Amino acid sequence: MPNPFEITAARAEDIVTLGEWAHEESWNPGLHDGGVFFATDPGGFLFGRLDGEPVTSVSVVRYGSDHGFLGFYLTRPHLRGQGYGLRTWQAGTARLAGRTVGLDGVPAQQDNYRRSGFRTCWSNARFEGTPPPPRDLAPPPGIELVDARSVPFDLLAAYDRRYFPAARDTFLASWITAPGRTALAAVGDGGLQGLAVLRACRAASRIGPLYAASPALAAALVGALAATAPDTPVAVDVPDVNPAAVRLAEQLGLTPSFDTARMYSGPPPVIDPTGLYGITSLELG
Repeated sequence: MPNPFEITAARAEDIVTLGEWAHEESWNPGLHDGGVFFATDPGGFLFGRLDGEPVTSVSVVRYGSDHGFLGFYLTRPHLRGQGYGLRTWQAGTARLAGRTVGLDGVPAQQDNYRRSGFRTCWSNARFEGTPPPPRDLAPPPGIELVDARSVPFDLLAAYDRRYFPAARDTFLASWITAPGRTALAAVGDGGLQGLAVLRACRAASRIGPLYAASPALAAALVGALAATAPDTPVAVDVPDVNPAAVRLAEQLGLTPSFDTARMYSGPPPVIDPTGLYGITSLELG
């Protein structure tokens, strides 16, 4: 008899396993991302289990009524090519039927995603390294960097909406307050001018999102956040849809180490790319 394989919703404790699998793939997830992810859409994480043991995964998180994001599409290495991953993919995409769906695809999977109807909208390059000290990256005149948690949340949520194609208040509220992270907002006479979050990871500390009204302000946010984690390099997933973001990463002395493609099925969403200097996460967008 064939081994029983079933696909079920993940439990909260299963999200730790997802983080471990992602680490094995060198994705370097945040140490405390799991709780944020699960709280965003508890039904949006699926595990395929073979004889009761988890062997495949996919996250299919719903945002609002018409958007979704797919991530954590993984099969344990010794079981790849046997159809378990495909069955998990099919179960996950069924949960997002009728929605525009985004994902950040690694190069090895991009052709598979294209065959499933996804189209590349831009590429992300993970830039890593140690930027110059904050004294060399001062914010522009009239701009102050403050703890993002001191800014009215409705302003943060509206600002995030400029750079992400759906409202995601539950996710954002948890993202800026979870353990092991620092969230900074840039404020001035023109209101909110920037937002960036640094989170602790197993390797380089990750900065995302990184939103800013100008390259100089983005640089100031990177420098200030890096100073809060002086013992590790930082990493930013930089979208090439904003050429100024790529130039800035290079000017800061960061080097590319990892590539993905932001792909969508359905109509490509409309965002403001000029202020997007770093995406939030590969897993939930």
